[in-house]
Amino acid sequence: DWAEKTGLNVVQILPINDTTATHTWVDSYPYAAISVFALHPQYLHLDGVAKLRDKKAAAELASLREEFNAKDFVDYEPVMNAKCKFIKRLYQQEKAKFLADPAFHKFKVEQGSWLIPYAAFSGLRDRFGTADFHQWPAEFRAPHALPELVDEHGPDFDEFGVHFFTQFHLDKQLLEAVNYGRQRHVVLKGDLPIGIYRHSVDAWTQPELYHMDQQAGAPPDDFSTTGQNWRFPTYNWARMAEDNYAWWKQRLSHLARYFDMLRIDHILGFFRIWEMPADSVEGLLGHFSPALPLHRDEIQRRLGWFDYGRLCMPYIRWHLLERTFGADAQAVFDEFMTADEYGAIQLRPPVASQRQVETYIDEESQLHPERKEFLLRVRPGLYHFVNEVLFLPAGDDFYHPRITLNKSASFAELDGDDTKRRLYDDIYVDYFFRRHEEFWREQGLVKLPPVRYATNMLIAGEDLGMVPASVPGVMKQLGMLSLHIQRMPSNPQTEFGHPADAPYLSVVSPGSHDMSTLRGWWEEDHVRTQRFFETILGHWRQLAPYYAEPWVIREMIVQHLHSPAMWAIFPIQDLLAMDNHLRRANPHDEQINVPSNPQHFWKYRLHVPLEELNDAAGLNEPLRALVAESGRGQVY
Repeated sequence: DWAEKTGLNVVQILPINDTTATHTWVDSYPYAAISVFALHPQYLHLDGVAKLRDKKAAAELASLREEFNAKDFVDYEPVMNAKCKFIKRLYQQEKAKFLADPAFHKFKVEQGSWLIPYAAFSGLRDRFGTADFHQWPAEFRAPHALPELVDEHGPDFDEFGVHFFTQFHLDKQLLEAVNYGRQRHVVLKGDLPIGIYRHSVDAWTQPELYHMDQQAGAPPDDFSTTGQNWRFPTYNWARMAEDNYAWWKQRLSHLARYFDMLRIDHILGFFRIWEMPADSVEGLLGHFSPALPLHRDEIQRRLGWFDYGRLCMPYIRWHLLERTFGADAQAVFDEFMTADEYGAIQLRPPVASQRQVETYIDEESQLHPERKEFLLRVRPGLYHFVNEVLFLPAGDDFYHPRITLNKSASFAELDGDDTKRRLYDDIYVDYFFRRHEEFWREQGLVKLPPVRYATNMLIAGEDLGMVPASVPGVMKQLGMLSLHIQRMPSNPQTEFGHPADAPYLSVVSPGSHDMSTLRGWWEEDHVRTQRFFETILGHWRQLAPYYAEPWVIREMIVQHLHSPAMWAIFPIQDLLAMDNHLRRANPHDEQINVPSNPQHFWKYRLHVPLEELNDAAGLNEPLRALVAESGRGQVY
């Protein structure tokens, strides 16, 4: 309703698949779904299913609803605990009617390929207290005879039936909302995560489709200096190709049930993915996959020498320990390291990898709580020294250069400028920016068409970060939209992009859920925003306001609306920032995700009720006028 009132045509949302793995706040992370098909129970409108007939339960629900709605954030864990409790009550109340409903049986037949495994997985997760199916009793670690397990005449059916019930009503309610929007010329844009969760239905039922011994993530970028480790297994593309990418086609077809437009998260992963071994916590020891690693002989020829110990083992010296740990250096050495007669220091075998360090510190902290503060203080430094290598073994005497190796102490202390130049210019730059371009182009042209042509959805790729030169051409060839963020331009030589320079096949946006809002960004670096104010907004030699006032936000919104890009899409926080009465008091409370923090609690909640937003003429009428003046907001 609000989109129609303001002349907007699309509502983009984050992933909405079920993430219930631990029944804790950790499940608030929407990119770790336990099923790429099932919807999240948190979105179920309970009153839309049925009214609770038990007056005491109905009063309790009303009280909880008032309590949670009074909060300015999503208190995920208690909300989900309450919602699951009342879903079970409704299931018991409506069970007979539900199981006799022909619409449910039709839904179960049509969606059974994913629905039955999901219901089985969810029931077993709750029975055994974990989503890690490797910890389940042996007879359940692999899926066997699932239709019999979840049969409605079986003795344990209610364990599974409640999940059939929930998914049936979620699908019904979402389709009603989708069709309501389409009637008003407003469509939904969904979000497809690049990975699958390690403890998910998908990994349980089809482990052959994934490299379960590897982890996906992203190399260092503006979001994180040590890279990102999402801990998702990487895809076994060779196996997926054997059935012509049937899993991907089914996944896209299901999303098309709800969405007319789709954002593919980290579309670069279809060209190459940042892959890390299972013993890494951070992302620096990853490599692109697939890749063309360097043979030892090639490194020897291009560098002039090859010493495995110097190039591939962590470079640790006493002066570096003192620089990193200060007064803790001796204690760290005594507990975690040894030294040879030449002064070279190595990590002890039990803590030679980041995952071993993590496990050791967790266990020691539990056994000796008085040591916890010290152990947590030195943990980042220990991770750092594990990263202090220049090449990563790839098997059979092949090696990958370590990403950002030029920022390491190991690189800084190489003998001679010529050695550094050869390593960085002749090997590193060539490897990361030239060697793979045609190879990765071919990968994208093989993997993306099955996704692109599986449905009629308009596909937009999130192509930010370290983008291979071949990516824009392949996306254009396939008619897929690119993403242009003004403060994160694709050209590394440019400080700010301009929406006017975006191509038609693109989406322009002032930010994303991984960034601060416009108001938050404006306050982060006033020297930088002064340059932006003068060069991009055109206020030459004028002093930028200290805070991003509504008129400043409006100018940025207008720039995006007038872009030649097919779509201009805005975080709702940035649209509200045009109105002094609607903007949130503290802009730093509006950032949805902090990518550099793997333990981030996803709790953002719109602080303005939608009913109030619908009646906010002071924002709605000017926004509709801006959209109309730009030529957007047409009825299609």
